[in-house]
Amino acid sequence: MSADHFDCHYCKASLLGKKYILREESPYCVKCYENLFANCCELCRNPIGCNCRDLSYKDRHWHEECFKCATCKCSLVEKPFAVKDDLLLCTDCYSNEYSSRCFTCKKSIMPGARKMEYKGNSWHETCFLCHRCRQPIGTKSFIPKDNGYFCVPCFEKQFAHHCDCCKKVITTGGITYHDKPWHRECFLCTGCKKQLAGQRFTSRDDFPYCLDCFSNLYAKKCAGCAKAITSLAGAKYISFEERQWHSECFNCIKCAVSLVGRGFLTLRDDVVCTDCGREK
Repeated sequence: MSADHFDCHYCKASLLGKKYILREESPYCVKCYENLFANCCELCRNPIGCNCRDLSYKDRHWHEECFKCATCKCSLVEKPFAVKDDLLLCTDCYSNEYSSRCFTCKKSIMPGARKMEYKGNSWHETCFLCHRCRQPIGTKSFIPKDNGYFCVPCFEKQFAHHCDCCKKVITTGGITYHDKPWHRECFLCTGCKKQLAGQRFTSRDDFPYCLDCFSNLYAKKCAGCAKAITSLAGAKYISFEERQWHSECFNCIKCAVSLVGRGFLTLRDDVVCTDCGREK
């Protein structure tokens, strides 16, 4: 292109002495440039010419005078705004129409503001407070209780049960023994120290024992089989002169007939049925 021959790249009209726009190092007259490359305004649908300010948001474009709130028509140039259903809205209109209200202060939660949401309610981050220490909970864990919300340390101080054994907080699970809370791992047999949670156990003098330890330490021994006699699960036994028998062990020493509900005689340390007792 010579100095005396300077033309529009598209229509070939001379650009000497005229306004032009360079695009990718090629010159265009204003008309061709606007027809080929100008953005279309989202509001009025007309091209945004070279002499106009092009305002854009997420690949959408507006004339400066068209960049305004869809509700109150106020200009949004250099002002905060929100978008709802592809419509531009000033913060006041958006707040009045769409913003959630803080459950505590009842004021609008503006678009982009940090907020907390729980069970359909919303709070400003600075309004979502622990009901005990009155400090913002923020992103920390919290526990709801009686229509209030508590940070974990405050909940543990005010409401949580403490294990009767280790005195630490019971956060999950736990068991109750004699109306006192215990960690499952702290509820142990007084004798062998194995865990009793979920196991059958008995007690003596308010101390819990597994069945084996209780039988070994305290249960009476059957005069017949020498094994422990426990009253657990409704077990029945016979008692006579400070001796005890399992019901199934209370038999004649000679003929082995059951003596439960029958007359019997003693033969030194043994018991016999009346028939065997009369034999010489």
